Amino acid sequence: MAEAIEEQDFLFDKSYTCPVCEKAFKSKTVRSGKARMLGTDQDLRPRFEGVDSLKYDAIVCPNCGYAALSRYFDFLVAIQKKNIQDKICANYKAQPKDDPYYTYDEAINRHKLALLSATVKGTKDSEKAYTCLKIAWLYRGASETTPAGEKYDEYLKQEENFLRSAFDGFQSARMTEEAPMCGMDEMTVDYLISALALHFKEYSTAMNLLSGIITSTSATSRMKDKARDLKEEVQKAQKAEE
Repeated sequence: MAEAIEEQDFLFDKSYTCPVCEKAFKSKTVRSGKARMLGTDQDLRPRFEGVDSLKYDAIVCPNCGYAALSRYFDFLVAIQKKNIQDKICANYKAQPKDDPYYTYDEAINRHKLALLSATVKGTKDSEKAYTCLKIAWLYRGASETTPAGEKYDEYLKQEENFLRSAFDGFQSARMTEEAPMCGMDEMTVDYLISALALHFKEYSTAMNLLSGIITSTSATSRMKDKARDLKEEVQKAQKAEE
């Protein structure tokens, strides 16, 4: 009989050097190609079999408290480094842990540290919005693995709060930044904002952006199909409220 695969079997300890305190440390990372992708939610949250890879995207230095999503961890200018040292490192108490995997609560706290660092760095709206989106997705994952009750209700509430912050942040970023954002091209960003707009019943925002994707000469046929499907969902939601 084959042994059951556990979450830690998808992980390994990857080595990093903190760009703030310059100390070496290790952070748990999902092995490339190990987890099979099952699909995505409407707002592009990825789902994998056996492990929620989202839990492992925030890199936290256990020595000084600096944190960031993996794609942003190494990139700091001098003034950002100083702000991190003054406002985060000075108050951080090292909390070394060697758990075999991260629980949702641990992962959420790690991502909140990344959001705090992004705020202190004074980084782009897109980075903060993307971090908020990941936190919202983690709250969703937590609610899916928690029985109904007070904690479940709190996870749902916090998911809504961070989805709203992501929605507002990406709309702001779209007005002030050039694509790509957070590894997403312009059409993907517009689709994501549309999905969030549908969630928050801001139908005109969703329809305008989706129409732009469908008529765009740069959007792929796959993205246009996704936009048409989402546009149908928006139209259904509008009709249901009339």
